[in-house]
Amino acid sequence: MQSKTVAFHTLGCKLNYSETSTLSRMLEADGFVKKDFEEHADVYVINTCSVTENADKECRQIVRRIQRRSPEATVVITGCYAQLKPQEIAQIPGVDLVLGAAEKFNLSHHLSDFTKGDSAKICSCDIEDINDFHSSYSINDRTRTFLKVQDGCDYNCSFCTIPLARGHSRSDSIEGVLHNVKELATSGTKEIVLTGINLGDFGKGIEGGKKNEESFYKLIQELDNVQGIERFRISSIEPNLLRDEIIQFVAQSQKFMPHFHIPLQSGSNKILGAMRRRYRRELYAERVAIIKKLMPHCCIGADVIVGFPSESDEDFKETFDFLHQLDISYLHVFTYSERANTLALDIAPVVPVHIRHERNKLLRNLSYQKMQYFAQQHNGQTRKVLFESVQKNGLMEGYTDNYIKVHTPYRGEWVNQLVDWNL
Repeated sequence: MQSKTVAFHTLGCKLNYSETSTLSRMLEADGFVKKDFEEHADVYVINTCSVTENADKECRQIVRRIQRRSPEATVVITGCYAQLKPQEIAQIPGVDLVLGAAEKFNLSHHLSDFTKGDSAKICSCDIEDINDFHSSYSINDRTRTFLKVQDGCDYNCSFCTIPLARGHSRSDSIEGVLHNVKELATSGTKEIVLTGINLGDFGKGIEGGKKNEESFYKLIQELDNVQGIERFRISSIEPNLLRDEIIQFVAQSQKFMPHFHIPLQSGSNKILGAMRRRYRRELYAERVAIIKKLMPHCCIGADVIVGFPSESDEDFKETFDFLHQLDISYLHVFTYSERANTLALDIAPVVPVHIRHERNKLLRNLSYQKMQYFAQQHNGQTRKVLFESVQKNGLMEGYTDNYIKVHTPYRGEWVNQLVDWNL
């Protein structure tokens, strides 16, 4: 009997990539043969995001592509969009199975029970009922491994659907994380990126009642002692949870890279209040100043949302000017999009879409200038670069410890190796 084939596609964050990789390994262990997403397969799994409206649209477009290529294939939709709008997804022509947050890691069971029919089957539950933590990590997909150590969020930012899609904040245990890290070390992984929805909240919701004993600070202390892993990165951490002790620890660590990604969302305190963020711009500036005092060479990235309801020209200028003078290295810029069941829908006035796009372009240009300036500050320095396995047009790329991207003609012996590089 010929093995069934499966192909995966991931939309959204690093956490989704870690989960897709884990789902892939689970199905391969059950006898499925993994195929590239652009090839014909018996089963297609789309792990979705729903942070923006574009992610929803992209999911629908991908299903249409599959229908044209492989109309007999089974199409499974899981991830955040599947949890938030299962009925809407079930109406998309070509979708066979919709798995909510609680059923994602039961994918193999659902496929074994599934018979393709006229209508999509929905397997979901109330997000309040989700308390389990499923550890996940990406491997073989990229040189760097994304390791999920935390999931869910107890914050209620007015623009965000993630608590509705992923549930309450909950974590792996330090023991569980160390087990995965040691396993990854034996596989040859050199760099691990710690990921979560609200990473600094690590320690909450641990099974076995350890939540008062474990914290993100204790986790990184333990990880610093693991043999076989050369580098750790902290993917994204809220400014109010980025404590001085964490910054000081990274500053003296040989394994934790001088690189922080700290969501800002707005440089206007008025807008931060409307967003229901748990800090003000003064705290953010203070975090950046402490990092740069201890690690002048540190790379700092920020998330920013433009066009949030009630954001006036003056509010945006305040954000632009704040970011311009702030000693950060790059921005991830998001254009606000309306999401169902969020408090932001009740905030007025609404910013016209064309103005949102104009503001996005201005901040993306600023981000480019900041990254260029940051890289130029290190010209002439020698820093270690970990090279990726991907080859593009005869070139390979890698990142320095402080996240400066380097390109060079492809050399197979440099893949997954730390190389001294003169910038």
